[in-house]
Amino acid sequence: MNPGPFGMAQTGVPFGEVAAVRDWMGIEDAVGKPEHEHPKRPVQGFACPKSEVSGRRLWGLFAERFGTAENFFRDHFVVNYCPLVWMSASGANLTPDKISTAEMAPVEEACLAHLAETIRATRPEWLIGVGAFAETRLRQAAARVGESFSIGRVLHPSPASPAANRGWAEAATKQLVDQGVW
Repeated sequence: MNPGPFGMAQTGVPFGEVAAVRDWMGIEDAVGKPEHEHPKRPVQGFACPKSEVSGRRLWGLFAERFGTAENFFRDHFVVNYCPLVWMSASGANLTPDKISTAEMAPVEEACLAHLAETIRATRPEWLIGVGAFAETRLRQAAARVGESFSIGRVLHPSPASPAANRGWAEAATKQLVDQGVW
């Protein structure tokens, strides 16, 4: 959907849990601050002490299954549909479904166009949405490309999902195996 304040907003990597990006992927660099930074959600980059649970779960599964980031990225690519962070006045993360349709229409169009171009450029065998929202957007973007792709999804690893809090890695692995991805 969009990044949380302690993941991609800090590292620039989808589901960008700082420790996973730094220690498993081997990426660490300076991260700039936005012009208008929310005082309750400062961009600290790789110095951010908070953990991004969704990212810890997602990258943790891939680290466990593939060992190294090089092994994972040899055949996989992860992209964020909407790499923008919205926050309420209190600093709470706002997901696109909480923003008016009229305000989101141009953003949705740009995100779908970017996703379709990413699909064209990478020519994947599989498109896997992390959650139902992502799967829907993958289907829409794939239709723009005009080719046939195998499309599936895994449960979103967010702690806001009760199902994800009951063995997300096992559930996601089962979904990928059942779909024939793994």
